[in-house]
Amino acid sequence: VRLVESGGGLVRPGGSLRLACAASGIVFSIQHVTWYRQRPGMQRRYVADISRDGLTNYDGSVRGRFTVSRDNAEDTAYLQMTNLEPEDTAVYYCQVSFQRTDYWGQGTQVTVSP
Repeated sequence: VRLVESGGGLVRPGGSLRLACAASGIVFSIQHVTWYRQRPGMQRRYVADISRDGLTNYDGSVRGRFTVSRDNAEDTAYLQMTNLEPEDTAVYYCQVSFQRTDYWGQGTQVTVSP
């Protein structure tokens, strides 16, 4: 199982980014995908998730600004981030659970700064 995040970068406050999580080695269409982020010096925290059926949930800090989606034909999940704030600066990770094991990508850095 391999997860590869991409799409991070440097953006000004109020800007947007779209992160991608490309999966391989699993039947992606049946996977529940969760996004987390880790700010410097802090623990990794939940951001959003999407079920195999496309149902979504969000942490309150990002609800209304972030949108999680998936393209099963491309084995990829997305995190569209808008109206970004400096507090969104973090390394963003996607995660799936398969056969009782949690799999993580390597993360992608998002930096929000003037």
